Amino acid sequence: MTAHTEPEPRSDVDVEQLLDVFKALANPVRLQVLRWLREPAKHFPVERAIADPVEVGVCVTHIQEKTGLAQSTVSAYLAELQRAGLVRATRVGKWTHYKRDEARIAGLVATLGHSL
Repeated sequence: MTAHTEPEPRSDVDVEQLLDVFKALANPVRLQVLRWLREPAKHFPVERAIADPVEVGVCVTHIQEKTGLAQSTVSAYLAELQRAGLVRATRVGKWTHYKRDEARIAGLVATLGHSL
């Protein structure tokens, strides 16, 4: 009697990438920033934005103000989220704006659903 096993679902996300995501989300501030970026108009001062926070993203200055942390710390946290593929950065003038990469996040959720 042989056991029938389902083939592993194909995914563009490998184990190393999943580990990067878990590491990025292990920090409570990075996790909170990712939550805030889900609804930028609700959590950040839209009236002070130089670009549309939904389309372009939220200025790093506004994220820094909301966290109350040093700019260098916030920049390092956002860089970690970006390396994990959870956010995308866009330059507007001299400012960097961040927004969630919803397609990537959905892919990660689907991969976890098939892998765990």
